[in-house]
Amino acid sequence: MVTKTVAKTVNTKTSFKEQVTKFFRGSWAELKKVHWPSRKELVTYTSVVLVSVLIVAALLWLFDSVFSFLLGKLILR
Repeated sequence: MVTKTVAKTVNTKTSFKEQVTKFFRGSWAELKKVHWPSRKELVTYTSVVLVSVLIVAALLWLFDSVFSFLLGKLILR
């Protein structure tokens, strides 16, 4: 037989100001745990992203141009 236990919760009301203060203190504590990149790492990662985006954009442009050309030739045939 399974018995259910109901935990009694304590009804403590906190003010809006206390809730906001608690939120910002928690957020600040989490930000302290973050490993922020150095300037060199930031430049490296940004460069990798920009180069990757340019390569993908060039490939999309190339495929679009080739398919447009082929479909144009096929339709105007």
